[in-house]
Amino acid sequence: MLGFVARYYSSLLHLLTAPFRAFWRGVAYFLPDQDVTAISSGGNLNYYNQSTSYRFFRLMFKIGLIIWAGWSTYVFVYHRPMLERRTRQLGDARAQHSQHMSDLKAFYKTYSDLHKEIISIDDQLSSAKTQKDEDELHRLRLNTWAQIEMISTRLSNMFNNDDYAPEFAKFSDLSVEYELTREENAQLRTQNRNLEEAMQIIADANSQIVERVSKLAADNADFLTGNMSKIRGSLTSLGLSEKSIAAKALRVSNSIVGSAIMPMSFDTDADPKYKELAEKIELWQGLARARSMLPIGAPVRNVRITSNYGPREHPIDGEPKFHHGIDFAGAIGTPLLAVAPGKVTFTGDRHGYGKTVEIDHGLGFTTLYAHLSRISIERGDMVTARQVVGLAGSTGRSTAPHLHYEIRYDGKPFNPYNFVKGEQ
Repeated sequence: MLGFVARYYSSLLHLLTAPFRAFWRGVAYFLPDQDVTAISSGGNLNYYNQSTSYRFFRLMFKIGLIIWAGWSTYVFVYHRPMLERRTRQLGDARAQHSQHMSDLKAFYKTYSDLHKEIISIDDQLSSAKTQKDEDELHRLRLNTWAQIEMISTRLSNMFNNDDYAPEFAKFSDLSVEYELTREENAQLRTQNRNLEEAMQIIADANSQIVERVSKLAADNADFLTGNMSKIRGSLTSLGLSEKSIAAKALRVSNSIVGSAIMPMSFDTDADPKYKELAEKIELWQGLARARSMLPIGAPVRNVRITSNYGPREHPIDGEPKFHHGIDFAGAIGTPLLAVAPGKVTFTGDRHGYGKTVEIDHGLGFTTLYAHLSRISIERGDMVTARQVVGLAGSTGRSTAPHLHYEIRYDGKPFNPYNFVKGEQ
């Protein structure tokens, strides 16, 4: 051994440092001295020499930083949540321990009170005067001992059972909770009284509003009913009433009158006054709509009737025939007006009528204008009240310029006189 050392190594120290020298030769092989050229801020070239030691320790520093960053990330991602979990568990354990101590104090106080009660009962037994009193005291004594046994069992579970869960809160906590509940109940009673007073105020205001709106709806419905009184006989002859016309009008939906109005509905337990009010409002709305949709009024500005509805001698044939409309005098070119809004369902020539316009006003009513010299609208148009639909003429079977005007209900003509005079 000594010969081997003497042959290859000059001394024992040389032998001991051989591994470190070998390691450093490896370092020098991979990290040799290096000349570095750098340009200064002034544009000059500076030359530096980075030794193997400098490069080695700089590499070790970088590796150390990487290891430290990795370890910090690992601790943050894994150990920190684990530490927080352990902290929560410790907090729960402390809370449970505190609750156990609270239970123990409560049990101990109850246990002491029960023992005092036993002593008191024993004293009363010794001085009992009647058998009934003695039996009652024995019953109380047995009941007290049963409570003591229960407390003893709970105490035994507390000390011997690792899974024991607190069953009793501190009496002080219960007392505080009771006081808080009683205070909340007092506040709720006050709020209920205030709410009842507010509801009474609202009920009074509601009654006044219902009464006022009911009167307004009734007054307007009466006004519209009076306004339509001239056509009431015609409606009756057609089997219609003002209520039925109003109900139909509420269901109509088009671009002129707007969307349909749904009827109001109330719970069966609601005050009947609301249902009565709803009926008055619906009648008011329905009559207002119907009044704007019904073909009431004359189709010409200067009204002069030359031939009424009913049987007559035909001016061309000279034979008795039934006249299904009213004739209005007018020179050629007299503007003819739509009496109500509606949709044009026919324009063009019709046998006997000449140039004809027919308008559907809804609710089953249509109007017909015949013998026109010119038609100003087209089929499918939506017309408004008092819009010009054409010019008077003498086309078709006609002896002179005039307007033949008809109103039909469900396709059948009826006497339009009351409707024509309805606005006058």
